[in-house]
Amino acid sequence: MAEARFGIGEVVRHRLFGFRGVVFDIDPVFANSEEWYESIPQDIRPRRDQPFYHLLAENDENSYVAYVSQQNLLGDAEAGPVDHPSLEQMFDGFRDGRYRLRRGLSH
Repeated sequence: MAEARFGIGEVVRHRLFGFRGVVFDIDPVFANSEEWYESIPQDIRPRRDQPFYHLLAENDENSYVAYVSQQNLLGDAEAGPVDHPSLEQMFDGFRDGRYRLRRGLSH
């Protein structure tokens, strides 16, 4: 089992699709539905035996929640903050390239 490269509050970018997001939860291995997994085209389908990240994501058109494998993420703190409507519910603000989780929300 691979170790998580990114932590809660880190800003990341999708390697293939370019959208950005803030990590708000991490699964040590794939933990979504089989239907979701099978909907990914086979030629780009990620391995299951790696961390998967829950992201508050944004692209040029909208904000959403994404579930992304570690192999498809790159660090992206230098691009600045992310604009997602749910950020204030989970995080206190953007400092030193990452978001700080609100007190009382940690596991």
